[in-house]
Formats: sequence, C-alpha cells, structure tokens
Amino acid sequence: MKNVILSLFAISLVSCSSASIKTVETNKLYEVLSQESYGGASIRFFEILSLPEEIKMLQQDENLKNKISPTDIQKSNFIILNMGEKASGGYSIGIDNVVETEKNIVVTVKENVPATGSMVTQALTNPFCVVKINSKKEIIIK
Repeated sequence: MKNVILSLFAISLVSCSSASIKTVETNKLYEVLSQESYGGASIRFFEILSLPEEIKMLQQDENLKNKISPTDIQKSNFIILNMGEKASGGYSIGIDNVVETEKNIVVTVKENVPATGSMVTQALTNPFCVVKINSKKEIIIK
C-alpha cells in the first residue's frame, strides 16, 4: 500500500511539473505621447519628425520632455497631428491604425467630430496628437 501511494505521489509530481512560461516583450510599434483638445495649431497639418534636431525640439515641451529618451531620438520617429481650429468641443484626432511593411510604416489617422445636435463645449479648440513611432523606417500617413 505504501508503494502504491508513493508511486502515485511520484507520478503526480512528474506530471504536474510547472510549465516554463516565456514572457515575450512586445515592442509596440507606436505610442501616443500626448492627445489634447487645446494647444494645437490653428491650421490642419501632419508633420513627421525624424531628424535628431527636430525631435530635440519636442523635448522642450513641458509635457513631452520626460516621455522622450535619448535612445528614442536615435531609434524612433515622431508624428504631430494637428486638426486645426474648431468652433466647439467634441473634436479629436489620433491614430486609427499603424502597419509596418518591409520598407515603411503606414499610419492611418482618425479624426472624430461631434455628432449633429450633441451637447459640446462652446469654445474654440485646437485638437492635436503627438505620436512616437518605434522605427526609423519611412512613414506614410493616410
């Protein structure tokens, strides 16, 4: 009886061995650093920053300086999306999708507008978004 219990115990130990789970660090292709309703430009434009001098200018912004590392300057590109001046709240701009191909990064921009008749703030807004792309490949904006 002892041998049977001991054998069952040994079998259960072997069969219940813990599986090794490998943690794979996923390298996100992009990161939204800032997305605001106020503070953008008065005209609609999208700008890609890839040169170190351009990216260092972003670090002068109080909200962005701690979000951009020296490594990011060498390994990442940045996009500034400006929706332009809007007559009310309820507008926003951001990223809908980012796809990496062999040669480039394709970024699809999403612009949100308030629904007709919805309650929105009655103030001038300038929605904008700053995005870090974790690649130095050419960027195509759609």
